[in-house]
This record gives sequence, C-alpha cells and structure tokens, in this order.
Amino acid sequence: MQIRSILAPLTAFTAIISAPPCLADGAADRVGVLDDEGREVVLTAPAQRVVSLAPHLTENLFSVGAGEQVVGTTSFSDHPEAAAEIPRVGSYKRADMERIVAMQPDLVVAWASGNDRAQIERMIELGLTVYISEPRDFEGIATTLERLGQLTGHPDTGEEAATELREGSRALAERYRDAAPVTVFYQVWERPLMTINDEHLINEAISICGGDNVFGDLERLVPRIDRESVLKADPEAIAAGGMGEDRQDWLEAWREWPELQAVREENLFFIPPSLLQRHTPRVLQGTRQLCEDLDSVRRQRRADASR
Repeated sequence: MQIRSILAPLTAFTAIISAPPCLADGAADRVGVLDDEGREVVLTAPAQRVVSLAPHLTENLFSVGAGEQVVGTTSFSDHPEAAAEIPRVGSYKRADMERIVAMQPDLVVAWASGNDRAQIERMIELGLTVYISEPRDFEGIATTLERLGQLTGHPDTGEEAATELREGSRALAERYRDAAPVTVFYQVWERPLMTINDEHLINEAISICGGDNVFGDLERLVPRIDRESVLKADPEAIAAGGMGEDRQDWLEAWREWPELQAVREENLFFIPPSLLQRHTPRVLQGTRQLCEDLDSVRRQRRADASR
C-alpha cells in the first residue's frame, strides 16, 4: 500500500452550496457548489458519469448514493465491495489521462494533496469539470458529502450522511467531554516513522475521545519522527493503523521497548486504517473504537489506583 493512500487530506474551506441565482430557461437542473479550493463547480445537470481519483473519494460517492454513476476510479478503491468492480484509471499518484478523457466524464472528483497537481490542472485545461476535495476535519467531510450529493443528484442522501456524521461526532464529544486526558502517540507509517500534528483529522478524533496527542505541536501535518522522540514523549497509549486491515505488525514492534509506558501497561491499540485514515463517514466508526480504547486506559488507571 502506498503511504499517501492511507494518509488524510490536508485542507478544507467553508462550504457554500447553492444553485446560481439566475438560471437560463431550460437550465432548471443546473447545480453549482464551491469546492475545497473555493472554485465554483457548475453542472448543467447532475453528473451521471463520474471519475474518482482516490479511494476515499470513491467511498464518499457511494455514501451519497452515487456509486452506480462512478465510471472510473484508482487503485485501492475497495469499499464498498462494489467499488472493486469499477474500471481503474491508474493510481491516485499518477492517473491515465487518455483513459479518463475517453470515459467522457461529466465530473472528475480530485484529491488536492494526493493527486498530481499538474494532472489536475491539465484536466481543467482540457475542459473537464473538476471538483477538488480536501477536507481536514469532521465538518469538512460532512460538507463534502453534501456537495457531492448536490453534484450527483442525491442531495437528500448527501444531507442524511452529513447529518449522521455531525450528530455522531457531537455525541462522542459530549460523552467524553470531561474524561481524564490520556497521552497518545498515533502512528500512521512505519518506515519512515510518521505521525500527525494537531491540525490533522486524526487529531480531532483523539481530542474527541479525551486524548492528548504527544506530537500535536509539530509543524508539519504528517511529520517524520524517530523512535527516540517517542521514547522521550513516553505516551500512555500507542495507536496505529498498519499495512492492512488486520495486520498489527507495527504495534508488536514497540514491544522491543518495554520501558515505554504504553508497552508496560499493554496500551497498544490497532485500528484498521480505513476506519481512521480515510476521510469518509467510517471515520466515525474508527473514532468510536479509539474512544473505547482510551477509556480502557482510564479503567486500568483507576483499578491500579484502588489497589
């Protein structure tokens, strides 16, 4: 799996979803939204042929009910199962431009921080309608669902998916609002060793659960660190994804450092990467799991204190 295929996007803008105020006769089906770079994306009618340039974008299109309208996507687009049957147009890092043009899409959904920027610009130059997506938080994902619902003719489904995400995240935040803090190191990659700062979506999940990201103040969104930094930070819990949905190799490697508090207390938690490292509605499921994991740390802490 490529590193970026599991990393979260980096930037989001405020959503403005509206049809243009003055529509010509015969343009009643026209839809328009602003994408995450503030560009106006307008279609004369909801898109029926969509090309998605990242796995999480494909999943979001399915989430708003537009899965059958996706005619092309990239490698690693594996959720839901139906996504695996969609023709590939390359990887998120390098798309097959000729194949995309030949598909005659009326909408291309691109990933600002993951796709090749020159290719995105070339698609726009060729006259393709491109929506550039880059949510950075739960609200950004919710807004994306609403926008994609508008662009594909599924506004109600998009709004429902967005509402479920917003309400679910608010409920978790309320539940853990007064929870005792737990220091957390979240690992997104092994070689090189990588984590996230406090501007990343995963940090929002950690915060919702009452966690404290030990590397939150680093400058880069997804910084590279060394093992000595982790040993110095001595987090109470280590959470990680991995190379696959059921491989916990990265966590097991930390057992070589028994002096780490997280290792000593058996606070090593695996969360399938697609549940927390893809910007989709399933991030709520991953956050729930993370919250339960951190709550187990608190229970153990209380049990130790009562002895």
